[in-house]
Amino acid sequence: MKKRVLSAAFSGMLALALALAGCSGGQQAAQTSDNQGGQQQPEQTQPQQPTDTGKKGEKVLIYGRGGDTVNLDPATIDDGESSRVTENIMETLVVYADGTMEVVPGLAEKWDIDPSGLKYTFHLRKGVKFHDGTDFNAEAVKFNFDRWMDKSNPLHSPEGFAYYNDMFGGYKGDPDHVIKEVKVVDEYTVEFDLNRSQAPFLANLGMFPFAIASPKALQEQKDKFGEHPVGTGPFKFVEWQRNDHITIEKNPDYWNKDLPKLDKVVFKAIPDNSARLTALQSGEIDVMDGLNPEDAETVKANSDLQLLTRPPMNIGFLSFNVEKKPFDDKRVRQAIAYAVNKPALVEAFYSGLAIPAVNIMPPILLGYNDQIKDREFNLEKAKQLLSEAGYPNGFKAKFWAMPVPRPYIPNGQKMAEAMQQDFKKIGIETEIVTMDWATYLDKTKKGEQEMYLLGWNGDNGDPDNFIYVLLDKNNIGGANRTRYANEEVHQLLLKAQTEVDSAKRSELYKKVQEILFDEVPVVPIAHAEPGIAAKASIKNYIPHPKGTEYLKKVDME
Repeated sequence: MKKRVLSAAFSGMLALALALAGCSGGQQAAQTSDNQGGQQQPEQTQPQQPTDTGKKGEKVLIYGRGGDTVNLDPATIDDGESSRVTENIMETLVVYADGTMEVVPGLAEKWDIDPSGLKYTFHLRKGVKFHDGTDFNAEAVKFNFDRWMDKSNPLHSPEGFAYYNDMFGGYKGDPDHVIKEVKVVDEYTVEFDLNRSQAPFLANLGMFPFAIASPKALQEQKDKFGEHPVGTGPFKFVEWQRNDHITIEKNPDYWNKDLPKLDKVVFKAIPDNSARLTALQSGEIDVMDGLNPEDAETVKANSDLQLLTRPPMNIGFLSFNVEKKPFDDKRVRQAIAYAVNKPALVEAFYSGLAIPAVNIMPPILLGYNDQIKDREFNLEKAKQLLSEAGYPNGFKAKFWAMPVPRPYIPNGQKMAEAMQQDFKKIGIETEIVTMDWATYLDKTKKGEQEMYLLGWNGDNGDPDNFIYVLLDKNNIGGANRTRYANEEVHQLLLKAQTEVDSAKRSELYKKVQEILFDEVPVVPIAHAEPGIAAKASIKNYIPHPKGTEYLKKVDME
């Protein structure tokens, strides 16, 4: 794309951003929640312990990350810092191949799909044990799905399970619910009967929220399971020192006797990107994500380090609560879209490791509409639209900025400050506010925000996982934080879910993108190709498009 000339004010902000790019939020790591409702709990009062580097001869990987985990019950979370840990403790029926979104066997060795698309039969691995010594079997699979899908189940969360709701059309009894029943055929065979066919059903089952937990542990721990997760995975949970680290250790009884290669993994929270790189350079940690894009060359020049890049299956965006004035008027949203200088933001905050985004989903996915031409940065057009909407002198609004670096937005605070300058030129006076990560996610889910920055890492490589999850009316109160509800979009998305013909599915998603471009519930900013830095001694670390990795094959010299 041809580079546009930056405005003088934005150029100043660009210079400031580049000078301060290492600050990345400048906030303390998110205070986490430890119950299913996502409410904050008091921090632990005991002094923090030194990071466990293991016994002599043990392979201990210390992973530096930008924020703490919110919860360790995968069914209740929707953030990458939590799933990064849980997917190494708990496993799903199917998984994704290394570095791709190809669905391959997980806890299920194979499966049969009825030609109707309404019945899936999974043949499970035999001899698999949960970390508490109980058996993994078809009853355990049914137990977990009954917990998620049935609101009357005693272990169903009072707040629901956002991902289950978003991916499977609500819950049992809801008009759009996908799963009719989960049946135990025999000890190692489980059948899923569907109310309607769903094209991405198999891919959905590989997502981290649908990991199978120990029924015994769920019954014993109840709403405290998120503090003491028990799965079948290659690693077992050891401890969680809030806002500092989480330790997991090798499962000696793992069903694949050749894995994992590591003895322990310690997830260490270091909120500042530059401080995290310094920790890597000094040997305090072994791997880090959230690398400042401009630091990529520094990593490449260091023979003791290696630079890895994650395939771009994400979106960073500016969005609105469309139920709140003045953001309920699409002309206001369109005006703001004209005032977002995407090329300048990409240059300032991604150092070339991203492309400006036009649509809510990345170009690599089925159904991407490449016929939509993006709005150019045009402040005069923005002013005109504001005037037409009844705001010739602009208005005041609170602009929420993310407190932690994420792959799709490396520095939310500084990006918000840069955008703030151009918004001011069209009469929109913004107050930038932030808070800890767990609270930010909770409050935006409840719709307390007006205008905010956020993003999404794709989970399963399907367009449904972007458009339906983020913008369908069924998911308001879940991943749809915009509270956008459009019946035409809803019907098109449901039709796309049930359509098995790829070409027809593609056309349905292209039509939805046209509507979204006009109505602007979100302003897509960038699709990032995030950098990951690691010691040169780390082997077989393969960054995954979904945003986090299974670590069971990772090794170190």
